[in-house]
Amino acid sequence: MKELEKLYDPARVEDDIYAFWLNGGYFHTKADKNKKPYTIVMPPPNVTGQLHMGHAMDETWQDILIRYKRMQGYAALWVPGTDHASIATEAKVVAKMKEEGLTKEMLGREGFLERAWAWKNQYGDRIVSQLKKLGCSCDWDRERFTMDEGCSKAVLKVFKYLYDKDLIYRGERIINWCPHCKTSISDAEVEYEDQEGSFWHLKYPIVGTDEFLVLATTRPETMLGDTAVAIHPDDERYKHLHGKKVLLPLLNKEIPIVTDTYVDMEFGTGVVKITPAHDPNDFEVGQRHNLPIVKVLDETAHMTADCGKYAGMDRYEARKAIVADLEAGGYLEKIEPHAHNVGTCYRCGTTIEPMVSKQWFVRMVPLAGPAIDAVRDGRIKFVPERFDKQYYHWMENTRDWCISRQLWWGHRIPAYYCDACGEVHVSDEPMTTCPKCGGALRQDEDTLDTWFSSALWPFSTLGWPDKTEDLDYFYPTNTLVTGYDIITFWVSRMIFSGLEYTGKVPFDTVLIHGLVRDAQGRKMSKSLGNGIDPLEIIAQYGADALRLTLVLGSTPGNDMRFSDEKIKASRNFANKLWNATRFVMMNLPEDFQAGLPAADKLDLSDKWILSTLNNLARTVTDNLDKFELGLAAQKVQDFIWEVYCDWYIEIAKVRLNSTDPEEADNARKVLVYVLTQALKLLHPFMPFITEEIYRALPGTSETIMTEQWPVFTEELNYAAEEADFEKLMDYIKAVRTIRAEMNVHPAKRSSMIIETSETEAFHRGGDYLAKFAFATDVTLTEKYTGDTAGMVQVITHAARGFIPMMELIDREKELARLNKEKAGAEKEIGMFSRQLSNEGFVNKAPANVVEEIRQKLARAQEKLARVEESIAALG
Repeated sequence: MKELEKLYDPARVEDDIYAFWLNGGYFHTKADKNKKPYTIVMPPPNVTGQLHMGHAMDETWQDILIRYKRMQGYAALWVPGTDHASIATEAKVVAKMKEEGLTKEMLGREGFLERAWAWKNQYGDRIVSQLKKLGCSCDWDRERFTMDEGCSKAVLKVFKYLYDKDLIYRGERIINWCPHCKTSISDAEVEYEDQEGSFWHLKYPIVGTDEFLVLATTRPETMLGDTAVAIHPDDERYKHLHGKKVLLPLLNKEIPIVTDTYVDMEFGTGVVKITPAHDPNDFEVGQRHNLPIVKVLDETAHMTADCGKYAGMDRYEARKAIVADLEAGGYLEKIEPHAHNVGTCYRCGTTIEPMVSKQWFVRMVPLAGPAIDAVRDGRIKFVPERFDKQYYHWMENTRDWCISRQLWWGHRIPAYYCDACGEVHVSDEPMTTCPKCGGALRQDEDTLDTWFSSALWPFSTLGWPDKTEDLDYFYPTNTLVTGYDIITFWVSRMIFSGLEYTGKVPFDTVLIHGLVRDAQGRKMSKSLGNGIDPLEIIAQYGADALRLTLVLGSTPGNDMRFSDEKIKASRNFANKLWNATRFVMMNLPEDFQAGLPAADKLDLSDKWILSTLNNLARTVTDNLDKFELGLAAQKVQDFIWEVYCDWYIEIAKVRLNSTDPEEADNARKVLVYVLTQALKLLHPFMPFITEEIYRALPGTSETIMTEQWPVFTEELNYAAEEADFEKLMDYIKAVRTIRAEMNVHPAKRSSMIIETSETEAFHRGGDYLAKFAFATDVTLTEKYTGDTAGMVQVITHAARGFIPMMELIDREKELARLNKEKAGAEKEIGMFSRQLSNEGFVNKAPANVVEEIRQKLARAQEKLARVEESIAALG
C-alpha cells in the first residue's frame, strides 16, 4: 500500500502518470470483434497552433467521453492528428524567410517546400506535446497529419473521383480574394463585421439626352469596371429607357441599360450599377446579358492598367481620387453615411475583394442534398438540436465551393496541362507526358483548400481509400466534438464527403460546445489582452483543475466563463479529495483486505452511502449518455465533497475508534469501497489525481483506466434505509443550522424531544443524533403535547424537534428567525395556491407537475402550522 505525500503536487505527479499510461500502451486500441467500437476523431488543430482555451475545452470533452467509454468496455479509439493549415503555415515560413532576405520566388517551389517541411518537423509537434499535458488519452500510435502519405492519397483519389463525375470543374467565377494572403478563400472562410462606410449617390448621363440615372454604391472605385446599369423590366419610371445606354463617368465609355428582375424597384432609385468582375450578383446578371468582364483590381487590391490615371493606386487611395473627380465633374449627387456588413478574411482580418478569377470549384448542390437528408432523417443528430438550423441554412443556400488556393504549401492540384494540344488531364498518379499527343505536361500551380483534405478526416485517418481492418471496424465514427463556429467550415463538408465517398455518415452525433469567455463574459482576444494560457494554468493548478473548471457548469452549445475563483475551487476540490484519502489510508492496518462486508454487517449509514453511490452511478451514466457532461461532473463532485468527505467520513470516525474490531473494520471496508468507486466516476474528468490515488489504495488493479465503470445494481439498492437516513440528515442539518445562527458552542449539549411519524428511522439513528445534533438524550413521540415553554423548535418535513435551549439563546432573535420562516412559508403558499387556482395551468400542465405543486403546497402549509406553534410557544 503506497503512502501518499502530505500535500498533493500536480506538477510532481502528472508527467510521471502520463508516461506510465504511454509506456503501458493503455491508449492504444485494436479492432476487437468481442467489443463494441466507439470512435472519436480529433478535430485536427493547425500544425502552427498553440494550445488555447478553445482547444482545452474541446479536447477535455472528447477525453471525458473516450475514458468513459473505455471503462464501459468499448474498444474506444480516439484518433489524434494535426492539419497542415495552408495559409497559416505558409505565412509563418514566408515571414521567417523574410528575416533572411529571401522570398518564395528566390527559392523556387521545391526549395520553399523543403523549408516548409523543415518548419513543420521543428515546430509541428508543439501542440501535440501540449495536448499530452492536458491528459488526452489519444491513440498516439495512430497519429495522423493531413499531408501524410495516406491522407494525401485520399485527397488525390477524391479529386479525380469528383472530376470524373463532373462535380469538380475549372472556370471563371466570382471568388473571395484576400489581398494580404494573396489567395482565394471559400464563402465559409469569410467573416463579416460591421464597418462604418458611405453610400455615394452617382449620376450616370443617359446617352443622347440631358437626363441622368442616379444610383448608389458603397465601393465607388469599382465603377471603372461597370459594363452596364440595370433596371427592373416592370419599373414604369424607366420604361422609356429600355435599349438605351449611359455614359460611364470619368471613362466616357458607353455602356448599356439592361432590364433584370434582380433589381429591387423599392430600394433606392431602382437603378443598379453592374460590375461583373467584382460582385457575385452582378456576375450572374452579366452572364445572363452576355456583358463583358472588366477587372479593375489586381491581387494586391491595386487598380489595374485598365483604370487610366488611377492605375497602380491602392483601392482606398483610388476611392478618394475617384470621388473627388466625380464631384469635380458634377457626377456626385450626395454622400450618406452607411454602416454595413463587410466581408473579411478569417485568417488575417483584411477586407476581402470579390473578383472574377479562374479557379477550381466543387458543384455543391448534388452533394448537399443527401447531406441535408442525413440530418433530417436522424442518422446524424446535433446536440443541442438547435444547431441543425445553422447547418440547414448553410447547406440549403450553398454555392459552388472554390477549392483552389494560390499557395505552395498544401496538396497540389492533380491537374496536368498540355501546351502542345491544349488537353487537361486529372490523375491521382503523377503524369509527365500527354496521353493524347505525347507532349510535355505541366502541373497546376495551385494547391487545394485545407478544408478539402480535412473533410475526409473521419475515414482517411482510418485507411480509406484502402480497405483496412480499422476502417471496417471503427467507421462510421460516433461522436464529433466541435465548436459551433466551424459547422459550415468543416462539419458540413465531412457529412457530404462521408456519404459520397463511403456511402455512410461519418459520425452519428455532433456535440457542440460554446466558447470559453473571460470572467466578464468577453471573448478572449489579443486586442483585449484577456487571453488565458492553459499551460500556465496547468503549471499553477494542475491539468485536473483546469479540466474540471472547463466542464463544471458547461452545457452543450453555450458559452462559459472562466475565472480565478472557478479554477481555485477546482484546485481546492482536488486537495479535499487528497486529504480525505490520506485520512482513510492512515486508518488502514497493514493487513487490510478490501471488499464490502456482508449485508447484515452494514449499519444504517453504510447502507445510506452505498445506496446513494449506487444511484449516483446510474444518474451520472445517464447524464454522460445524454452529453450532459457538466451536470455529471457536478454530481460526482457534490457526492465526493458533501456526502463522502463532509458526512460519511465524519460518521465513520466514531466506528473507526470503536472497541469492536469488526465494527471498525466494516467502516474501513465501506470507506475504501466508496472511495474506489467514486474515483472511477471522477476519472474521466480528473484522470491524473484519480490514477495517483487509485493505485495507492489496497485491492486495486494496475490502472484505473481499464477498470469497469460503476453501474447501478439491485444488490446495493437500499432505498428504504437511504430515505430513513436522509430524514435523519435533514434533521441534524436543521439543528446545526439553528445552533450556528444562535452561536451555540458545540460543547453545549441538550436533551431533545422529536415529534415524528418516522419513529423507527429516528430510533435507529440515536447515535448519530447524539454525535451530530449535540443531544444528551432523545425522546421520540408521534405527537408531543407537553409544555413547550422555553424550547426552540426545529422543523423539517419529517419531524419537529423541541430543544430546551432558551437559556442559551436570545429570545427576540429566535422570534425574528421564526417570523422570517413564517413569511417564507406564507410566500410559498401564496405562489403554489395561485398556480393551482389557474385553470389554464392546471388543464395544460402535465399531471405529475400539477401533483408535485399540490404536494409542495401541502408541505408549505404544514411547515407554516409548525412555525406558528413554535412562535406561540415562545410567548
